[in-house]
Amino acid sequence: QMQLVESGGGLVQPGGSLRLSCAASGKIFSISVMGWYRQAPGKERELVARITNIGSIDYVDSVKGRFTISRDNAKNTVYLQMNNLKPEDTAVYYCYMNIRSSDYGPDRNYWGQGTQVTVSS
Repeated sequence: QMQLVESGGGLVQPGGSLRLSCAASGKIFSISVMGWYRQAPGKERELVARITNIGSIDYVDSVKGRFTISRDNAKNTVYLQMNNLKPEDTAVYYCYMNIRSSDYGPDRNYWGQGTQVTVSS
C-alpha cells in the first residue's frame, strides 16, 4: 500500500542537469530519512545522498558540489538536483524513505521503482 514513485530520469550530455523527484503515498505518520541510491552495471548499489527529519544531509564524495538533495515534507517528496553531470553518474537511481505508519508501529524502508540516468555525448 505504501508507494514511492520516481520521475525525472533521462538522457543528457555531459555537463547537463536533471532533477529527480520521488513522492510517497500511503499511511504516513513520520519519515525519518529520505535519500537516493544508484547502481551502475556491474557495480554495487551506493548511497548518493540522504536527508533526515532534522535536516542532516550527507553526500557521497563523488557528487559533492554538483548534487543537491531537498525535501518537501507537506508532499512527502524528496528531490535530487543533479548539475554538471558526468558519464560516471550513469546509473539507475532509486529513492528510499524510512517511514513509520503509526506512532506505535515499526518503521520500514521503502524503495522507488528506479529511474535511468544516462550521461553521454
